[in-house]
Amino acid sequence: MDEVNAAAPVIEAKGLNLVFQTADGPVQALKDVNLTVGAGEFVSFIGPSGCGKTTFLRAVAALEHPTSGSLTVNGMTPDEARRRRAYGYVFQAAGLYPWRTIAGNIRLPLEIMGFSKAEIASRVDRVLDLVELGGFGRKFPWQLSGGMQQRASIARALAFDADILLMDEPFGALDEIVRDRLNEEVLKLWARTGKTIGFVTHSIPEAVYLSTRIVVMSPRPGRITDVIDSALPKERPLDIRDSREFIEIAHRVREGLRAGHHDD
Repeated sequence: MDEVNAAAPVIEAKGLNLVFQTADGPVQALKDVNLTVGAGEFVSFIGPSGCGKTTFLRAVAALEHPTSGSLTVNGMTPDEARRRRAYGYVFQAAGLYPWRTIAGNIRLPLEIMGFSKAEIASRVDRVLDLVELGGFGRKFPWQLSGGMQQRASIARALAFDADILLMDEPFGALDEIVRDRLNEEVLKLWARTGKTIGFVTHSIPEAVYLSTRIVVMSPRPGRITDVIDSALPKERPLDIRDSREFIEIAHRVREGLRAGHHDD
C-alpha cells in the first residue's frame, strides 16, 4: 500500500523489506512497507504481536537494518540520522539506572554527547518541568511509581531536543488509570513541542486517542493493511472516547486488524 503525505517527509519508507536470519531459517518481519510521515504528525502503529511494528520503529532508529527497499529519516539514512541525533527513543521499560538519580539518568546521554555542565543543568531542569517531574530530580528510580519512571524515560529522550520522538509501547505495563493520565500528558507534550511522534501500541483506544494517523499492520510478514487519518480535534479530553467520531475510527482500526488476520 502506498501512502503519500503532503507534509515534509520526516520518515519515508519505500518497498521496505526486512528479513531476520534465524537457526530455523529466514523470517520476514517486514514486507513491502510504504509509508511517509510528515513533520509534526503523531503516527501510531498497531497490530498483533509479531506484525513488525516495533521492528519498523527500530529500523527508523538504525537498531535494525532493512534487507531491501529504502528508508530515510530527515532525508538521511537511519545511521546518518542517529549520528546527527535526529530522534529520541522511549523503550517499553523505563530502563533507568538505579544507582543514578532521575536527573543523573537524564544527564547521562548529554554527558556522553559532550554538552557543557551549564547546558546539561538547563536541559535537565527544562525536560523535568516538561514531563511534570520538577522537584523529583534528586530522587532515585526506586522512589518513583512506574508511571513517573516512564515520564523520566521520556524526559531523557527529550533532553537533546531532537525533532522526532519514537515511543515503543511505553505505557503497556501500566494500569489503565495511570495509562490514561500519561496519554493526556503525551498529547500535551506533543502540542507544546510540535515534535513528530511514532508510537507503537497494542491498544485500539490508545491509538485512536493519541494519533493524527493510525497505521494498521498485519501478522508476519508485517505489512500495512490500512492507514487511517483521524478527524478528531487536536485538543482531546478523555471523554472524547465516547463520541461517535472516536467510535467510528476505532471500528475501522478493529476491522483493519481483522482483515490482516484473514489475509494471513
